[in-house]
Amino acid sequence: MDVLFVSPGPDLRYLIGYDAVPLERLTLLAARADDEATLIVPALERSEAERTPFARAGGRVVSWGETDDPWALVRSAVGAPRSIALDPQMWASRVLRVQKEWPDATVAAPPVVAGLRSVKGDDEIRALREAGEAIDRVHRRIPGFLRAGRTERDVAGDIAEAILDEGHSRVDFVIVASGPNGASPHHSVSDRVIERGDPIVIDIGGTMPSGYCSDCTRVYVIGAAPVEYVEHYSALLEAQERAVAAVAPGVPCEAIDAVARTHLTEAGLGEAFIHRTGHGIGVESHEDPYIVAGNTTLLVPGMAFSIEPGFYLEGRFGARIEDIVVCDEHGAVRMNTVSRELCVI
Repeated sequence: MDVLFVSPGPDLRYLIGYDAVPLERLTLLAARADDEATLIVPALERSEAERTPFARAGGRVVSWGETDDPWALVRSAVGAPRSIALDPQMWASRVLRVQKEWPDATVAAPPVVAGLRSVKGDDEIRALREAGEAIDRVHRRIPGFLRAGRTERDVAGDIAEAILDEGHSRVDFVIVASGPNGASPHHSVSDRVIERGDPIVIDIGGTMPSGYCSDCTRVYVIGAAPVEYVEHYSALLEAQERAVAAVAPGVPCEAIDAVARTHLTEAGLGEAFIHRTGHGIGVESHEDPYIVAGNTTLLVPGMAFSIEPGFYLEGRFGARIEDIVVCDEHGAVRMNTVSRELCVI
C-alpha cells in the first residue's frame, strides 16, 4: 500500500495516542509508505492534536479553517497514490470521498493496524494487567451488592460506580443477568427482582486511563443453586481451565475453541454453548484475535484475549466464566485472578 488513511477511532488512538472526537469536520492521519505522516485536523481541534505523543515527537500537524477544503491538504500530503489502505471503521462518507479523490487508485481496508494491535508489547501487557486487577477488585465487592429483593438495575448501578471507584476512567458495559435472564449471553439489565436460588451472571468491563480495557465474567448465587446447575457449572469450569491450559505459541486460535467446546459437548452442553470461546482485547474490548472455529491464526507471544465458554438454557438459567489471558513463550498468563468458583452468598 502506498498510503494509510486513519480516521478517529481505536486505530488512531493506538497509532498516535490521539483520542479524536469523530465529527463531520475531517480529522485524518495520512501515513505514507516512505514513513512520512501528516495529521490533518480542524483548526478548532489543533490545540488538542498538538498535545498528542505524535505531535510532541515531531509529527506534522496541519489544520484547516471552516471555509477551507481539507481534502486539498490530504492531496498535498500524499500526492497520487496507486493503492490506499483505510482503517476498517471509517465512515462510509469518508470512504466515498477517498474513492472520488483518487478514482484510479485501489482502495481497500486490509488489517494493517489490526495486525499490529493483536500482538502486545510489555507496556501494553502491564496496562492489561492493571485493568485486570481493577476489574477483579470490583468483582470482590459484588457480593456486598447482591441480596434477594434487589433488581438487576439496582445492582448494576452499584457495579458501575465501583468500576469507576476502582480506577477505570469509563464504564464500558455491565451485564447483570439473574435467573432465566442468564440464558441470554448479552442480556444487559432489567427491573427483574433477584430471588434466592437465582444464578446471576455478571459480566463487566471498562476502560482504564491507559486506554486499555478490562473484561471479566463471574457467576453468583444467593442461597443454594439447583443441583443440576451446580453440576453444569462444574463442567463449565473444567472447560475453561482446559482451554486456558491449551494456550501456547503456535497453537491455532480455533484449537482453543475446540478444547472448550469438546469438553462441554461431552458434558451434554454442546448445543448450549452458542458463542465463540473468546475475543482479543486491548484498546477495544473486542479486537483480534478471535478464538473461534475457522480462525487458523497461530498464537504468538503477546496476543491477549478472553477465554469465556458458557452454557445457556432458555427459560431456565445460564453461566459464563471469563478471564483475560496473555500468551507468552510458555503458555497462558491470566490477567484475572479472582476466584472462578461459583460464588455462593
